[in-house]
Amino acid sequence: MSRVGKAPVAVPQGVDVAIKQDQISVKGAGGTLALAQNSLVKVSNEGGKLTFAPIDESREANAMSGTMRQLVNNMVTGVTKGFEKKLNLVGVGFRAAAQGSKLNLQIGFSHPVNIEMPQGITVATPAPTEIVVKGADRQRVGQIAAEIRAVRPPEPYKGKGIRYSDEKVVIKETKKK
Repeated sequence: MSRVGKAPVAVPQGVDVAIKQDQISVKGAGGTLALAQNSLVKVSNEGGKLTFAPIDESREANAMSGTMRQLVNNMVTGVTKGFEKKLNLVGVGFRAAAQGSKLNLQIGFSHPVNIEMPQGITVATPAPTEIVVKGADRQRVGQIAAEIRAVRPPEPYKGKGIRYSDEKVVIKETKKK
């Protein structure tokens, strides 16, 4: 059995987990998240702990038990604490401003770039060169952060662009005569 799948998921106080035939839904202070139930994994709730067991001894069921366990664990973490991604703008005159559910970027183009945030995702700019994307769904937070970064990824010669706060950009040496 998968080593990840063996560990139970502890359900904290104030989080409600509903296991139905076709989906698992987690409801908490951060919102409600749902995940499609996989037919290869048996999910059971025993005294505030969720356990995941493969239906049979197949390799796919074993792998899927660990995957389902981690996805549900991320849902429980998301509705209690939430997830966030931090991005930095590097470049002269590069700045960002959050206006409600919109992010306005001025990153060296002839026009400002406006990005609309989907439902459940919030964006903040604590400084003009910092962007913080927050939400309960880990996958959506990461996807939105990747889409923001893709507007102007860091270039390898000066390092200008949008990068994750923990990203290291390797600067290339310029051509010599």
